Parts: sequence; C-alpha cells; structure tokens
Amino acid sequence: MSTQHTAPTAPTAQATAAATRIQQHRSYLMCRPEHFVVSYTINPWMEPAKPTDTAKALAQWQVLHDTYVALGHDVHLIDPIPGLPDMVYTANGGFVIDGLAYGAKFRFAERAPEGPAFMEWFRDNGFEVAEPVEVNEGEGDFLLVGDTILAGTGFRSTGDSHRELGEVFGKEVVSLTLTDPRFYHLDTAISVLDPVEGPGGVERANIAYLPAAFDARSRGILAERFPDAILVADSDGAVFGLNSASDGLNVLISPRATGFEAQLRERGYHPVLVDLSELLLGGGGIKCCTLELRRGQEENR
Repeated sequence: MSTQHTAPTAPTAQATAAATRIQQHRSYLMCRPEHFVVSYTINPWMEPAKPTDTAKALAQWQVLHDTYVALGHDVHLIDPIPGLPDMVYTANGGFVIDGLAYGAKFRFAERAPEGPAFMEWFRDNGFEVAEPVEVNEGEGDFLLVGDTILAGTGFRSTGDSHRELGEVFGKEVVSLTLTDPRFYHLDTAISVLDPVEGPGGVERANIAYLPAAFDARSRGILAERFPDAILVADSDGAVFGLNSASDGLNVLISPRATGFEAQLRERGYHPVLVDLSELLLGGGGIKCCTLELRRGQEENR
C-alpha cells in the first residue's frame, strides 16, 4: 500500500508572528472614579440628562485595575480630586517616555485643573516634567509606535503641540487628522498592539485602526506605514473597541467589539474582555483609563 506524502507549506508571515507573541511588562497610572458623573458636555458621548451610576463605574474600573494586576503589570494610582470627574481618564494627563513626562494642557476649562495635578504627581514620583505651552491632551492623542510618535489633531490637541512634542522627545512625530467627532482622541481610533522585529532587525509595530475616523491624507499615511495593520469595522469602533490596551500578547478590549476580538485571535493575540460601559457615558474606555509610565527601555525587556 502506497502512502502519498504532501510537502509542508511554508508558514505565512502572520502565522509566524502569531506564534511569537510575547507579553511585555507594563507600568500604568490609573485614577479611581470616585467622583465620576456626567455633568457637562465636551464630546458627543456625554449627555448630562442621562443618569450615571458612580458605584457601577467604580466596580467596572476595579475589574480593569485588577485585570492589569493579575496579568503581572504595575498599577500606580493618582488621588481623585472632587469636581474633576474626568480624572479617571488618566491617558489624557500626559505622555511619558524614558522617565520624561510631557504634561497636558486641556482644551476645555472643565478639565484644565487636571493638567497641574498630573504634573505634580509626575514630579512627586521621580519623573522629569516638561511643562506644555501648546494645547494637548497627552496619551489620548499621542501614541508611541516603535520609535515614532503618532499624533492626533482635529478636535483636542493642536498642530503646534505636535511640533512641541517632537522637540521635547527628539523623535519623529507623524500628524494624523481625526474627522469624526465621536473619535475625538487618537486612542479611540488606533490601538498599538506590539513591537515586532522587522527585516534587517528594524523594529516596527503592529497596530489596528478605524479608517473611517481619519481624513484621506491620514489614511494614506497609515496604509503606507502599516500595511499589515488590522482594519477595524465601524461597528467595533463605535463601541470603543479600539480604545484598548495591549502588552504584546494580551489585548484588553470592550466585550461588544466582537469583530475586533475575532481579528485579534486570528493574529495570535489573547483578547481580554473588560466592560467599561458606564465610563463610556463620559466618552472614555479602557485606554482612556490607562496612562503608560515608561521609565526606561529596561522595563519592556
């Protein structure tokens, strides 16, 4: 009896990458939503007439906090301040690389006092602080991708802040324009998934993004720079699916982003579902509640 042998096929690039997903250690800054309430409107998600449940927001936030800890990450806390309900969205409080914190200068008066509060926390915890001149909302609009900073504008951070950002960190800054008011910060439309080793040892990064959130020029830039990116459907973007946090293996996302969840699994990531539906009433999700504290390159090794 003869047996027919089939030669094994070469693995695809995506399959090879999926087999080598590596979890990286992260340090995060969070803030308990003890004073969370929607009492004003500064984005399309906020409806003061709709009741908010502070206890529910606290319980959902606690699940996110505990999930980070269970995954082995460090979580630091900044004390919430009465009268500043949006302090829970710590990603907007600054942008940190190698122990240097570029402070936030908020566009709206309702959030303006948060900027000095976060800069004080940075100083008290050993970070060097660069005080901003230009309007910017921190990691809400600035995302570190490899050695490049993607910077959003259109609704909150101004174009001049992108220039200032580049001068502070000495890195390439790529400006992207958001056009849909529902996605008013860059971290609602792009998720940085992990750094991977590219050809010739050059580090590049995997990202996911929502094409419909950007103007044509920005879509062209993203397509050219990230040809292997996950393109997320509007239905997943609309539930803040891209407002996620990744450690290179585990990706914390909204349980309602079912299409994005499937895309992540196909690429070899491990989606972790965390429901922050109550905090979405203020226009924030998982990433909004999470500011990465990058003290140095050794943290991710």
